[in-house]
Amino acid sequence: MTTALATELTASDRCDRCGAQAYIRARLVSGGELHFCAHHGRQHLPALMDLAIDIHDESDRLHDTSTAADER
Repeated sequence: MTTALATELTASDRCDRCGAQAYIRARLVSGGELHFCAHHGRQHLPALMDLAIDIHDESDRLHDTSTAADER
C-alpha cells in the first residue's frame, strides 16, 4: 500500500458493494478502482492489501463530531 495524493471522496462516491456513501477508495494493480463504505472497506481490507497499489481511507470523517451548530 502506498500513500499517494488522491482527490477527496464526495457524497456522490458510492460503495460498490451496498451503495452507501464511500469512504474508502482502492486503486487496483489491474488498473481498476473500487469504492467501499467504511463497513465493507474494513471487511475487505485484507484482500485489498494484496490487490491494491493505493488505498485512500477517509473513514475517520465519520468520527468528526464538530458541526456547524457547534461553531455558533
